[in-house]
Amino acid sequence: MKPSHLGSLVGGVLVGLLLGVVVLGFVWLPYDPRAIDLDHVLQAPTVAHWLGTDAFGRDVASRAMLGARTSLLIALQTVCATLVAGVPVGVLAGYLRGWTDRLIMIVADAILAFPAMLLALTLVAVMGGNRSAIVIALAVSYLPAVVRVVRSSVLSIREREYVEASKVAGDGALYTMCRHILPNALPPILIIATSLFGWVILYESALSFLGVGVPPPTPTWGNMLAEARPYISTAPWLSLVPGICLMLTLLGVNMLGDAIRDRLDPRERT
Repeated sequence: MKPSHLGSLVGGVLVGLLLGVVVLGFVWLPYDPRAIDLDHVLQAPTVAHWLGTDAFGRDVASRAMLGARTSLLIALQTVCATLVAGVPVGVLAGYLRGWTDRLIMIVADAILAFPAMLLALTLVAVMGGNRSAIVIALAVSYLPAVVRVVRSSVLSIREREYVEASKVAGDGALYTMCRHILPNALPPILIIATSLFGWVILYESALSFLGVGVPPPTPTWGNMLAEARPYISTAPWLSLVPGICLMLTLLGVNMLGDAIRDRLDPRERT
């Protein structure tokens, strides 16, 4: 089996497991993730509690499953918002060129001057630590990356023969962009969307770990890691469970993204 095929298989399996856990969490959870049980505090993994309990007696497996749902929904909302806002802007900048391109790139470069994590922290602090604020903050942080990727693809596509033929035929700019430019720019858009998905999950966990993400008692992998810090030596499962979940998710998304890139990039085809 070729390495690319193995990567796509492993990535697909890991992402499929994540989706399966999320779907399962909508219909069934072992315990109430928010229910406090002081009789079973910091209990090691047992038959009753597969992954143990935390400092409040809450079931770690149930909290990890709900955390997967929270992270996935935030990532999907952020990626969709970023693409909806960034793709049209990138297409306009690459196709129209001139002052439109210069103005858009000035704004994008200004946003890129701030580190993504610092910008997200600032926006969340201003708007408040809720799910909508996190989605908006992360979307704004990654919007310039999408705009630049789409713009660079459109700059190449707009010089091709079928685009010139569309102009000669008298088609309007909007028709040409929607009929010829955008469909041919979909491969890089799909690749950047896959990468964004992994980045958003990581940054959302980082925001929650720092205490400015999804507020308690809603569990996320980030705030589970933050709550586990005082118990790393006495209850290591509290940090291992969300850490492993985050690691496997990012590994699966990145491997699947690499496989998609290799599949869509003509230079990688044999």
